[in-house]
Amino acid sequence: MTSALWSFAVVAGLVTIVPGLDTALVLRAALTRGRRVAFATALGVNTGVLVWGAAAAAGLSALLTASQVAFTALRYAGAAYLVWFGVSMIVKARRPAAGVAEPAVREGGGLVSAWGRGALTNLLNPKIGVFYVALLPQFLPQEAPPLVGGLLLALVHNVEGLAWFTLLIFGAGAARSWLERPAARRVIDRVTGTVLVAFGLRLALSPQ
Repeated sequence: MTSALWSFAVVAGLVTIVPGLDTALVLRAALTRGRRVAFATALGVNTGVLVWGAAAAAGLSALLTASQVAFTALRYAGAAYLVWFGVSMIVKARRPAAGVAEPAVREGGGLVSAWGRGALTNLLNPKIGVFYVALLPQFLPQEAPPLVGGLLLALVHNVEGLAWFTLLIFGAGAARSWLERPAARRVIDRVTGTVLVAFGLRLALSPQ
């Protein structure tokens, strides 16, 4: 099992640092809402990873590979959510800035909402499930219980993801003082919203 964990850590580490939707969400939160909201978003993403890992180990996400209907339904649901989320950010960024500065973070609700966005975005991406169901069996030792082994591998991915997000969050924090102006925040929201819409359209139009 130790050998499997190290081997998986190498592959998962390479996947983690490839720029993608999760990175865009966490980076946007760090630049516009601060470290606490960014870490809440990152924890939400990691929660989704754990759920996908458990589902893949239990054989549930194999349904996405075996059933075209299930995969298509989840793909369209995820695409619709991403497009809606991205468009709402773009529309919000087009509104004129108010004269009063926006509060930093709404305690409780702001953090919970950030966690929920991270988790939901990850869970509604069926390609994460397909990735896990294709990858996990190659690293699970035959003597290891599938569910326990799958959760351990997903936990390795979580640790690497959190380490990567921590670097991004603190790196973004160093530049945040220059990016807190309303005009800069609107640009960030426009760029991030466009990325989300592009990911959603790509997810909806991809054949697999």
